[in-house]
Order: sequence, then structure tokens, then C-alpha cells
Amino acid sequence: MDDNQKPEEPRPPQRRADKGEKPMGQPQWADSLRNLYDSVVDEPIPDSFKDLLEQLDEPDKKKSGRDGGDA
Repeated sequence: MDDNQKPEEPRPPQRRADKGEKPMGQPQWADSLRNLYDSVVDEPIPDSFKDLLEQLDEPDKKKSGRDGGDA
């Protein structure tokens, strides 16, 4: 070891969160944010949005049909 190099200081052991336990340093609002995100993800897609997606897909279907389906 060089005289200019300092020995590394030992780091405290990192503790892993057990099941059902918050990781260390996780803010309290994180659970609320996760619950909000999960509730939005679980919401069904409205029929009007599904219809819009189908309309947007129609030109692709017509294009592939006109070309003989060779993609």
C-alpha cells in the first residue's frame, strides 16, 4: 500500500428488509404512493378508450390487407 493511500474504513453492514418490513430509509409516503399506483394500474380501461385504440389500429389492418398480407 502506498503512503498516500488511506485504508478503507469498514462500512456498517447493510440490513435487508424482511418480508412486510420497510427497507431502511424508505420515506413514510412511499407506501401511499405505491397504493395509489397499484389502484390506478388495477383500474379497467374505459370502453371509449378501447374503441379509440381499435380505430387507430384500423389503418394498419387495411394496409396489411391491401399488400396481400406479406409482412
